[in-house]
Amino acid sequence: MQVKRLHPWPSDAAEAEAIQDRLRGHVELTGPTTFTLVAGLDVHYHGDDQVTAAVVVFDAGSLEPVEQAVARGRAAFPYVPGLFAFRELPALVEALELLTATPDLLVCDGYGLAHPRGFGLACHLGVLTGLPALGVGKTPFIGTHETPGPEPGDWTPIVHEDATIGRALRTQRDVKPVYVSQGHRISLDTATEQVLRLTSRFRLPDPIRHADHLARHPD
Repeated sequence: MQVKRLHPWPSDAAEAEAIQDRLRGHVELTGPTTFTLVAGLDVHYHGDDQVTAAVVVFDAGSLEPVEQAVARGRAAFPYVPGLFAFRELPALVEALELLTATPDLLVCDGYGLAHPRGFGLACHLGVLTGLPALGVGKTPFIGTHETPGPEPGDWTPIVHEDATIGRALRTQRDVKPVYVSQGHRISLDTATEQVLRLTSRFRLPDPIRHADHLARHPD
């Protein structure tokens, strides 16, 4: 698949923030509600700023993997809160471009609107690819929320500056919630439904779990 080159990779925080501010206006918060191919994306760090990015494409009906790709590189951008995506994007884009099939939905290990500038990794990848994208965080980032109920599907809104930017979602009974936010071309209801549907046995959606394993054990 092809990914749009909408900007060069930034060299400093000011340039990166300007890119986020410019691209934020391209985010769409509605889109399709059903998907055939769903891709999970994750990055593993090892050594001295070395990264391995993995993408695993699933058949959304059977929840079986149908394709995967791995790209290795170096995280050239420094660690800056709110700009973490720029450490991972080059390798993730390279991995996506290795795919022969174009997914219908990107499920990112990270955040979308639930981000200090409203433009996390899921938003960025969604805008670059033009694909629906959502973010699933393992820990809260910004905003406040109440604890959701104990049953799968229970959720509470994540609120920041009087706006709903995501949901704390229980995917398994009495397991810690995950933090779902829109990335691009998807509604919050649909993002929530997809995370639940793609989570078969554990806390995180299957595509992210498989991408995490592949990034850690690519060979």
